[in-house]
Amino acid sequence: MSDYHTPVLLEESVSAIVVDPSGIYADATFGGGGHSAAILSRLSGDGRLIAFDRDADALGNKPDDSRFTLIHNNFRFIHNFLLYEGYGSGIDGILADLGVSSHQFDTPERGFSFRYDANLDMRMNTEGATTAADIINSRSEKELERIFRLYGEVENSGKTARLICTARESSPIMTTGDLEKAIDQALPQFARHKALAKVYQALRIEVNQEMRALEKFLSGAAASLRPGGRLAVITYHSLEDRMVKNFIRTGNVDGKEEKDFFGRTKAPMKAINKKPVLPSEEEISRNTRARSAKLRTAEKLPAGNREERQ
Repeated sequence: MSDYHTPVLLEESVSAIVVDPSGIYADATFGGGGHSAAILSRLSGDGRLIAFDRDADALGNKPDDSRFTLIHNNFRFIHNFLLYEGYGSGIDGILADLGVSSHQFDTPERGFSFRYDANLDMRMNTEGATTAADIINSRSEKELERIFRLYGEVENSGKTARLICTARESSPIMTTGDLEKAIDQALPQFARHKALAKVYQALRIEVNQEMRALEKFLSGAAASLRPGGRLAVITYHSLEDRMVKNFIRTGNVDGKEEKDFFGRTKAPMKAINKKPVLPSEEEISRNTRARSAKLRTAEKLPAGNREERQ
């Protein structure tokens, strides 16, 4: 399991949601199963855990445990599937680790990393229709610039998009090596890998429609939790962290507050900690991929009892 992926903020996230050992919980991003194993270790024989993952490679990590159900699908549909499983809005805790698994990064043919010269794929669900190569070779310069600017915060997104469009006129950009060669002039002499990582992040988010999936997941998770149930989300970049923070504060990812007749914010959740929990220096030394992680936790409010926020 550890070879597949090392779970981040394991103790902090699991402790935040598992309050009742006989409760019903969901791991929205199963991956290597590390968080799920920790949740199961805290449950009694009456407890239940439902996990989700759209990556077929993750299915091989399923534990042999009668209390556990693994659903091979996108976590954006969490509420639909929990309803189908008969749990409705009675979930006690939901956890989501939004990071890409080490297995995905370290498998060259998946195309998630520029460390390998491989096909530009980046699909979390390998049955998905659109790859990173499809986006690189078909989108307009304006669309590519938007993707790099919005999802990767690429400093010179316009130049990067322009270089790609120029390069693909000669031949399609199909591999990670092709892409790096195409945008070479846009990469700084120093911090080259950091700049490449931003480009890859942007492409991965677009390929997998991660922001739309996260928005759907957050609303579905809130609908699935019982009053008092808890949500824990681990984020890795500012865009998704902002969405999670906004949703907890206002009930929507845009952060637009809506007030009821009594001046209370119409938000289904309240934050447990005002500031996100960060990994310790010791954890980062063991797992450098944890360095950008942030954990936000929230509790479902009873209907008609929304807290007044300043």
